[in-house]
Amino acid sequence: MYETLSHKKAELDRYRPLPPELVTNLDDWFRVELTYTSNAIEGNTLTRQETALVVEKGLTVRGKSLSEHLEAHNHAKALDFVKSLVGKPSHQVTESDILAIHGLILRGIDDPNAGCYRSVPVRISGSMVVLPNHMKVARLMGEFVANTLQQAKTFHPVELATLAHYELVTIHPFADGNGRTARLLMNLILMQNGYPPAIISKRQRERYITSLEHAQLGGSRSTFDQLIAKSVERSLDIYIRAVKGEEQPKPVSKHTLLKIGELAKLTGQSVPTLRFWTSKGLLEVAEKTDKGYALYGQSQIAQVKRILELKAERYNLDEIRIKLQFPA
Repeated sequence: MYETLSHKKAELDRYRPLPPELVTNLDDWFRVELTYTSNAIEGNTLTRQETALVVEKGLTVRGKSLSEHLEAHNHAKALDFVKSLVGKPSHQVTESDILAIHGLILRGIDDPNAGCYRSVPVRISGSMVVLPNHMKVARLMGEFVANTLQQAKTFHPVELATLAHYELVTIHPFADGNGRTARLLMNLILMQNGYPPAIISKRQRERYITSLEHAQLGGSRSTFDQLIAKSVERSLDIYIRAVKGEEQPKPVSKHTLLKIGELAKLTGQSVPTLRFWTSKGLLEVAEKTDKGYALYGQSQIAQVKRILELKAERYNLDEIRIKLQFPA
């Protein structure tokens, strides 16, 4: 698993240093995408385009709460701070760095708890996972930094990033913002080691949370590890295609999005079929109109084609969803 990632990173490294204008394009795209997806996993209802308006333009979106705006603004600022730490090696990341990331995430949302370890017991809603007693958090975080981060050189970089993410959310050191902090710490470690940040899409949310909980309840962590590895691989592919001039990420524009009827015509499928596949997590909605109608990115044309190919191979829809999330 990690050997494939090392090979792809080596391919990307052959093109370094990357052209400055390409770096700017990729940085801007990842800044919005990471903010949108990380917050969406936590229930933020800003769309991708709305997130871009908040992050890039500082605009407000009608009908959205102040806290949702702050979550977008804060995540982007926290990501900027993470990028300022990329120059230091992973084994030198400190508790203070992690607390600073968390402080930025909750600034203006929950100031008393921003950048502070929790002082009360907490539970994850709907989960059977029992989290550590709050009295143990400071000790566990000290051990986490000493035993995991400071031993960074003993792990493959992606393995270290994945492990750091898993251990931080399992300690659950904060009253809120644990997932966003863990994903930013994971991406800090990836970027420190020359990898692009990993994006966990909204479509992967259920599998992401389920695989985490499965491991926390004593099961194998392999599904979670594979999910993160595939997310890193997708980001590497984005960089490699861009540097080869094959494709560059573009800002989402409603002019490039497709209504479900348009997607149906382009793919030869019925609207009810596409709507059903969307409800099953096979297709991803890029945006919604003010009236709540779904809009799809151009990439979903190829996604429909892939679904049809897998159906022809007699995979059922649940199997197809897994195949799409973890391509061979």
